[in-house]
Amino acid sequence: MTAMTLPKPHKPFSMIREFHLADWFTLANAVCGTGALFAMMTYLQTSDVRHVYFACWMVVAALAFDVLDGRIARWRQMTSAMGRELDSLADVISFGVAPAVIAYGCGMQGLYDRIVLAYFVACGVSRLARYNVTAEALSEGGGKVKYFEGTPIPSSLLLVMLMFAAAAQGALGESLWFGQVVLAGFTLHPMVLVFAVSGSLMVSRIRFRKL
Repeated sequence: MTAMTLPKPHKPFSMIREFHLADWFTLANAVCGTGALFAMMTYLQTSDVRHVYFACWMVVAALAFDVLDGRIARWRQMTSAMGRELDSLADVISFGVAPAVIAYGCGMQGLYDRIVLAYFVACGVSRLARYNVTAEALSEGGGKVKYFEGTPIPSSLLLVMLMFAAAAQGALGESLWFGQVVLAGFTLHPMVLVFAVSGSLMVSRIRFRKL
């Protein structure tokens, strides 16, 4: 009789052992984005504007980690499919969901506002998915992507800085810049339209050369 071959047991924390150095910076990106979400939830509970500032700076920190993880991966010449997926998931949190929640916390809470912010997040997710499946083609066989199709999702940092400036001037809630419009009984803050434009640019076919 042939002895049955049993699957080799995995070592404890085997997944973590497979992480490269760059992957830890990617996880730090996701942690910063999560911190921004917590800060905005605290702001909604306390109305202490310092939490808005903290949330915005956490997105800035997320961008720093996002840049570093790419540079470290190129420096060590260690990239993996897992690292690419980690990067996309972290970017969704830090540059998609976090900016939308910051905008919501700052006062864009009408029905139309929520629809636009959800659209913005959906565009960010779609942009990252498209990048993941087309990165090889965009690199033209050179191993490095030479240009982006649509604005990269970290460009949402500009929107976060806009929210930071509004908070610094006390333009939050009912004092939000450009006021509000009531359409069919539901509220729209015109300022939310910058998120609609940003999301649309992400999923556009406009080419932006990678620096």
